[in-house]
Amino acid sequence: MTTGGELVFAIPGDLTTPTGGYAYDRRVMAELTSRGWSVTHLALGDSFPTPTPEDARLAISTLQAIAPDTPVLIDGLAFGALEPAEVARISAPLVALVHHPLAYEGTHDETTRDHLLRTERQNLAHADGVIVTSPQTAALLREEYGVPADQLFVAEPGTDQPGSPRTPQTPPLILAVGSLTPRKGHDVLLRALSALTDLSWQAVIVGSARDIEYSASLEALRDELSLSDRVAFRGAVDSHELSGLYAEASIFALATRYEGYGMVFAEAMAHGLPIVSCHTGAVPDTVARWAGRLVPVDSVNEFAKAVRHVLSDPGLADSLAAASAAAGARLPGWDHTADIVEKAVARVRRDENEATS
Repeated sequence: MTTGGELVFAIPGDLTTPTGGYAYDRRVMAELTSRGWSVTHLALGDSFPTPTPEDARLAISTLQAIAPDTPVLIDGLAFGALEPAEVARISAPLVALVHHPLAYEGTHDETTRDHLLRTERQNLAHADGVIVTSPQTAALLREEYGVPADQLFVAEPGTDQPGSPRTPQTPPLILAVGSLTPRKGHDVLLRALSALTDLSWQAVIVGSARDIEYSASLEALRDELSLSDRVAFRGAVDSHELSGLYAEASIFALATRYEGYGMVFAEAMAHGLPIVSCHTGAVPDTVARWAGRLVPVDSVNEFAKAVRHVLSDPGLADSLAAASAAAGARLPGWDHTADIVEKAVARVRRDENEATS
């Protein structure tokens, strides 16, 4: 499917930030451009989802100035936080891209969460189309946000297949990939690993330090648990280095508290890794049934037990790895993601043209 046309993609913050959400946005922009779309990247302020008055005012004024015949794709990190009355005055066709609802970030206080729940629900009612990255998020938006089913488009992230075979390290490498924020549950992972010091392993946690205070607390916790010689915080890494870490790992372990999709799980399966994570959000839909072990959120003991089983039972590890690799090989690429995004944008553009003809 190739239609082409003009499109504004409004994204808050630094597009080069090494997170799954920004990676998704970058790949979608690149895919649409290759199909003939003229994509204008509209950079919004970096204070979203709790914008400063200046960032909110500038975002709204810029969006309201866009021509009514130019579709606008807005990353949900900003869209859900804008003032609904002002969003209603945007004349351009709007497509919201919801990686996961802002109120489900899990790091907000109750007042902020209630505010984001209200604004996102009202703003989604103003959207002409809504793109989500998982069926689970689509169901959530239908049931709790009142988004009509015919306005929802599920565009799961694509997955790049690895170009080289696995090269597991000794001692076994436990890999976690996720920004250093409370939602990713790295504190739970550290506590679980502290219960496994009788086993041979090493661990690397990859992720940008988006929450400086929390990042510092993780390093302090690692030292308090006497894991400094086993656990390394690698920070943000480029795609080549990350691919190398996936290849060297024996287990992918992420004690996440919520995921709207979780691109890292798909990447782990593409590399044939056994997965240990939590039964939350879209994780059960993303991780193939026999590819890993999912435990309750915030259960340190259950998480430690699951990792121990994989480390201690070669037969189990091999079985999980085989199922993971098989599922990973079936994952669609970014061209499929772009098909769905293009369909959503083309649909709202067509509807707008029909409404004005």
